Amino acid sequence: MKKFNMIDEEFVCEHCGAFVKKLNYTARDHCPNCLYSKHVDINPGDRMNKCLGLLKPIGIEKYRDSYKIIYKCEKCHMIHKNKIASDDNLEEVIKLSNNF
Repeated sequence: MKKFNMIDEEFVCEHCGAFVKKLNYTARDHCPNCLYSKHVDINPGDRMNKCLGLLKPIGIEKYRDSYKIIYKCEKCHMIHKNKIASDDNLEEVIKLSNNF
């Protein structure tokens, strides 16, 4: 099974209600407004996770020449990480960096 399926799709954020457009350079995996995500994947893009809980952003970590958002699922409590996107709300990213 492939470890990464490229799925870049529009959605309505279940946390803040924002309409989220495609990213158009990689797979969109979180809301750029509030940074929340949804626990839908086991491997990136497979949409096989039955949890479907909201992934709450709880922190940020350095990743190569960029950063990753650290999430905790509000339903199953699993920790998950996603790369930040070019259109992410910088104020929200800065708030996350202050969690440490």
